[in-house]
Amino acid sequence: MARVRARTSDIENAAGVLRAGGLVALPTETVYGLGANAEDPAAVSRIFQVKGRPASHPLIVHISGAEHLDDWVQEVPATARLLAERFWPGPLTLVLRRGRRVPLEATGGLETVAVRVPDHPVALALLSAFGGGVTAPSANRFGSVSPTTADDVRAELGDAVDFVLDGGPCEVGVESTIVDVTGEIPTVLRPGGVTREDLEAVLGCPLAVPATSHIRVPGQHPSHYAPRARVVLVEPEKVVAEAELAQELGHQVGVLLQAAFADAEVKAHAVVAVPGSMAAYARGLYGFLRELDQQGCDLIVASLPAEEGLGLAIANRLRRAAGPRTTV
Repeated sequence: MARVRARTSDIENAAGVLRAGGLVALPTETVYGLGANAEDPAAVSRIFQVKGRPASHPLIVHISGAEHLDDWVQEVPATARLLAERFWPGPLTLVLRRGRRVPLEATGGLETVAVRVPDHPVALALLSAFGGGVTAPSANRFGSVSPTTADDVRAELGDAVDFVLDGGPCEVGVESTIVDVTGEIPTVLRPGGVTREDLEAVLGCPLAVPATSHIRVPGQHPSHYAPRARVVLVEPEKVVAEAELAQELGHQVGVLLQAAFADAEVKAHAVVAVPGSMAAYARGLYGFLRELDQQGCDLIVASLPAEEGLGLAIANRLRRAAGPRTTV
């Protein structure tokens, strides 16, 4: 997938907006972020206002390289350095003890901070030109589908964003994996673009992926990544029957049809055949949900992929999109 390289003048203008306390939508390899100067409490607070995000919901601080990690946290354990060396730049976020440069507005009042180095040339160019950290949750209204193109950002946030940097479609398509490295044993707090299997291979030990955590991190709200349509999850072999029943009952049904059932004829309002490749599925997931919304669906029927590799991240997003009620 070709990445769009922003003009130098656009990078400089965006950096100027950040210095002035404004908000910049920036591309990353995962999703587009809504960025602000991480050291400016007023600018950080504006992110929460624009998104309608609870002030207790922490943000991720994006930095330009692992060599700057010590500037933002109190200490960097050996495990954190190992993971940073292996996966940065990339879709991995590390949770560490907050350094003095990070205002509590960015951490939701917590003494921990989430930090990562994005793997996108436009994001890295902006961070380098700006010369500091940028807090950047996904550039959408709180709880809704994350944006993976600049047009998604413009459609959802409009003039609430001071500057939009277009870096093309996001290559990973789901948010970063969040790992807590504040304790003796690392814990995956949010599955994402770096798989649990890859982390375990580097660390040489199994990692837990708890459903809840005492450390608040992005993406833990009961309903998150959600389209306007209600999402219901069923067993793969029941998707077609459940979709057709809901259509007969008067719903405008959208279907996310797994590759194994791609040849099935489904009587529904709209059908998206998802790729068999989990990387391609993850890259397209949010676009599929937006497409079904745009086609006027009020109900989306889907099933969970196998929860291994990137399938774990996809399943996590679909469960959050469905909210507390995940089955019919």
